[in-house]
Amino acid sequence: MYLEQVKNAYDTISDVVVKTPLLYSPVFSEMCGNGNKVYLKCENLQLTGAYKLRGALNKIRKLSTEQKSRGVVCASAGNHAQGVAYAATLEKTNAIIVMPETTPYLKVQATMDFGGKVILKGKFYDDAYKKACEISKEEGATFIHPFDDIDIIAGQGTVGLEILNQLDDCDIIVCPIGGGGLISGISTYAKSVNPNIKIIGVQADGASAMAKSFEEKKLIALDSISTIAEGIAVKRPGKLTFEIIKEYVNQILRVKDSVIVDRLLVLLEKHKLVAETSGVASLAALKDIDVKNKNIVCVISGGNIDMLTLSALINSGFVSRGRIFCFGVELANVPGQLLNVSALLTKLGGNIIRLEHNQAKARNKYQNVQLEITVETNGFSHIQRIKEAFEEAGYFITPQY
Repeated sequence: MYLEQVKNAYDTISDVVVKTPLLYSPVFSEMCGNGNKVYLKCENLQLTGAYKLRGALNKIRKLSTEQKSRGVVCASAGNHAQGVAYAATLEKTNAIIVMPETTPYLKVQATMDFGGKVILKGKFYDDAYKKACEISKEEGATFIHPFDDIDIIAGQGTVGLEILNQLDDCDIIVCPIGGGGLISGISTYAKSVNPNIKIIGVQADGASAMAKSFEEKKLIALDSISTIAEGIAVKRPGKLTFEIIKEYVNQILRVKDSVIVDRLLVLLEKHKLVAETSGVASLAALKDIDVKNKNIVCVISGGNIDMLTLSALINSGFVSRGRIFCFGVELANVPGQLLNVSALLTKLGGNIIRLEHNQAKARNKYQNVQLEITVETNGFSHIQRIKEAFEEAGYFITPQY
């Protein structure tokens, strides 16, 4: 049944959606080790920046003329909102998108740019969801669920169809899980084509409702969630998706936020690809996959990350990887001290990227000055050499980060 539904969905949406590339990754293959080959399914290059367009377009195109005349409504703070707005505009039907009041302005604007009418309601998704349901009931608009709908699932399953068309000998597909729509669609199609394919889901440690449900074999909702991967931060998994995942998914792994950030930086640095934090969860799980000589496809589910967030993550990632070192040093408030410090760092190969000169922070504020220096470094061993060299030169330094 699922095989035909996904094939039909692909026929329905293939004139619009991008057949996203499947790229071999030498760097992630090496990171995975054991002779495995890792490929990236780049849904971050989809028209709306994420796979969500597939399910939304399939669902809306299957509506009757009468249903389209009444419009559609959804609740979302991210990629589903943009997918529904884009699909509804294509199908010339009105789309009301209810978003929490805390949604970043850039996401609100992107949804409006795709043609959606945005209503801001409440602080959390649950508030927006309640409002969307009220609108659906009052106005007769069709509610477009983000994951717990068979037409949505079939649309997302076209990612799996493309993967198997692009890589005949695929052994494992690794996929981020939020509500479960994407992995449900991929797993049902892939297992129908080849029952031996292994499907691995990935959730963030701080938002692992589906992982817990999978392990306990019953639907479990979380009281709270905490993760930087907001695209897969779902408190309550779908009932339909849970039933599918129980049957078709082999394993669900949990990953730490720190590892997600590191993989995002590797993807950006080595492949020149921008992804959102939830989009790289599959890459964060690679070291936990215990197989040898397999072809592994990691789904990069989305790339909608605002530049301020990306900048902050890049900086924090550089610090955690020993690429940036910030420290304070107290100097005598006399000419030539800054030159001496600069010359020492130059000799050590440290590239100064910021200096802050503050006399008030010095212990002896009448004779000394506190200099805070941020240096680009080549790793933790380089940082240690800098510390030792400053101590040998008679400087007392205090690491900041």
